[in-house]
Amino acid sequence: MNAQSLPCHRDPAPAFGPQPRRATRQVRIGGVAVGGQAPVVVQSMTNTDTADVASTVKQVAELWRAGSELVRVTVNNPESAAAVPRIVEKLAMMGIQVPIIGDFHYNGHQLLANEPACAQALAKYRINPGNVGFGKKKDLQFAQLIEFAIRYDKPVRIGANWGSLDQALAAQLMDENHLRAEPWDAGRVLREALIRSALDSAARAVELGLPAARIVLSCKVSGVQELIAVYRDLASRSDFALHLGLTEAGIGSKGIVASSAALSVLLQEGIGDTIRISLTPEPGTSRTQEVVVAQELLQTMGLRAFTPMVTACPGCGRTTSEFFQELAKVVQQHVRDRMPEWKVSHPGAENLTLAVMGCVVNGPGESRHANIGISLPGTGEAPAAPVFIDGEKAMTLRGENIAHEFVGVIDDYVERKYRRAAQAG
Repeated sequence: MNAQSLPCHRDPAPAFGPQPRRATRQVRIGGVAVGGQAPVVVQSMTNTDTADVASTVKQVAELWRAGSELVRVTVNNPESAAAVPRIVEKLAMMGIQVPIIGDFHYNGHQLLANEPACAQALAKYRINPGNVGFGKKKDLQFAQLIEFAIRYDKPVRIGANWGSLDQALAAQLMDENHLRAEPWDAGRVLREALIRSALDSAARAVELGLPAARIVLSCKVSGVQELIAVYRDLASRSDFALHLGLTEAGIGSKGIVASSAALSVLLQEGIGDTIRISLTPEPGTSRTQEVVVAQELLQTMGLRAFTPMVTACPGCGRTTSEFFQELAKVVQQHVRDRMPEWKVSHPGAENLTLAVMGCVVNGPGESRHANIGISLPGTGEAPAAPVFIDGEKAMTLRGENIAHEFVGVIDDYVERKYRRAAQAG
């Protein structure tokens, strides 16, 4: 699809801040609310062999600890389907109640029929209308999956995907397009096929008896402009809860930038109820990076708060020492490590703002804007680091233990401010 062929309509944006969330039905997935006025939910997906119970439990636990509120697993064969109840049971024994979503393609109707314990253990089913079945079997197998969702009282994500588009529907719409007085370009027709695949499948699910309030829709593509165009159109044509994400964002900075570029536009316009950042992990890196990116996207946009945010100086010729970079890394890692505990014992700590600055130019001013800030000495400046708390200079740190002492200042502040708030509540 050529990005130049995309429609150039754009809803007017507010002068400041995201638009109010668009009205969607609220869906309950386990204990998590998606849609309506609920906060945008972060989800992720394992890349382990689901049949390997130990490895899958370990990765789900890691994703949950990083902040994933929903976790999807591949259910593609009898072994993985049989493993799902054991995975859910082991997670519960660890005190992890994160909803597990089953990702089905091609044979989901058979797997759920043969493994009723799997059907019961999953918190939601993901169905791809492009490969749920082919030819005469498509409608039957889709209906069977919906019947399982009704029987076990489970919500469903109907997830259309650019890479597995319903070819029969695409061909039908292409034929209809030839009859138009002013035919659409091919890209628009294919976008329409993707949206129609999701909407028509949702309508069929409702006809079969699945409540509309148990349906989430997604229409995933891999291009930024295409995703924005598709979801603007989808949001204008339905009130189902919507799951956002590029289908294959990519590796490293490319994947992060592409996902942020697409999702931030939609979220700014009030579109989207749950998101996933589909990063290709770099060798040796943790799967949890996609969770961190999703959280930081929502937090930097002001939509949610997950962990204290650290403003840090980028560095210039005034900051030839790398100490401020090392301190910023230490501070950011420290608050992330402490956040699981603070979330329970010190609610509100996730809203804390921190600044680690490298010289006198912007250091004191930026530090005053944060709850806690430190302005480190730049090249040639006096070897002293003033610390500001809630806009006021509180102390000056010197010597070899600045990092340890500054982290202690943060911990003391959290204990003093947010423990008192917890006890008062």
